[in-house]
This record gives sequence, C-alpha cells and structure tokens, in this order.
Amino acid sequence: MKRLLFVLGLVSLLAACGAEPVWAPDEDVRAKAYRDNGPATITLITVINNRSGAGGHTGLLINGSQRVVWDPAGTWWNPNAPERNDLHYGMTDHMVDVYVDYHTRQTYHTVLQELQVSPEVAEQAIREAASYGAVPKASCSQSTTAILRRLPGFESIKPSFSPIKTMKSFASFPGVKTRKVYDDDPDDNASKLPGGA
Repeated sequence: MKRLLFVLGLVSLLAACGAEPVWAPDEDVRAKAYRDNGPATITLITVINNRSGAGGHTGLLINGSQRVVWDPAGTWWNPNAPERNDLHYGMTDHMVDVYVDYHTRQTYHTVLQELQVSPEVAEQAIREAASYGAVPKASCSQSTTAILRRLPGFESIKPSFSPIKTMKSFASFPGVKTRKVYDDDPDDNASKLPGGA
C-alpha cells in the first residue's frame, strides 16, 4: 500500500512539474522570421541574482538562417516573437533588447556570452532547440546543456541544472565575448510583458 501511495504521489508531482506546450501558427512564425546580417553565433544568456550570486535562468540566442531565442521554461513572451515550445522566432535587435530588459532588473543582472560558430553549427542549434519540446520548470540549464552537447565543438560542456555552472563551462570555449547588463528597474517584471500592469 505504501508503495502504491508513493507511486501515485510521484506521478502527481511529475504532472505538476510538466512543461506547458505552446505552438504558434506557421503563418506567424513565417511572418516574423528575422535574419540578422552578422556572423553565425550562439550566445548563452544567464540571469544572475545580484544578492546571492545564484543563477536564475539560462537561455540561448542563436543567429543562423534566422535569429531565435531558446527560453526554456521561461516566462517571457511577446506577440512579435511567436513561440513554439520555448523557442521564440522573430528576434530582431529590438526584440533581443526587450528580452534582455525583461530579465534584467534591480535584483538580477544578465550575462551574454557570444561565440561565433559556423553557419552549419548555428543551423543545427536551431534544429535541436526546435525539436527539444517544452521544458519543465527548473530545467532551463539542463535542457540548454543537452542541446549544446549535441553540437560539434560543444561536446565538452558539462550537463548541469545550475545556470552558473553552465555559464562557467561555456566561458571555457576560446573566442567567447562576454557582456554584462545591469538595470535598476523594479523587481516585478510582469509590467514589461504586453498588457502587464
């Protein structure tokens, strides 16, 4: 009986932690697709708590045949960046700024680590992110490292649930350019979402 209760409790817990699938229509994704003229890049995005130094979130900005952001288990959304299971399309310069601004506030800063890659690697990164599926809460770093480890040249990145460990592992790749973004916006970032209070 105890075993049955344990199994039922575990199933309930896992169901509560399930990912939330989102699937934008084809016409929205096509209409908002954006191609940046710069080189093919992968940028690891890490959101860090200013008080504790703990990692709050991990994402990936990928610039290939189009520019997308992988925002696993994220809370950001914008109608100009249609989403398919945590992958947002239409990431113009303005949308990238909106995304970073949403995460950056009094209590958190954002670290962007950009690495130039071949167009083929960037395309594979987009495909891997597109096929990964919606990510459960607290698995942003784990899912991102799983995607990166499938890419040529990134096999050595350590799998981790810790955004800080993932950031440190990514920093070991030669050629990484790091930028930190700070902001004094209030901690409640819900107002930065469309229709936010």
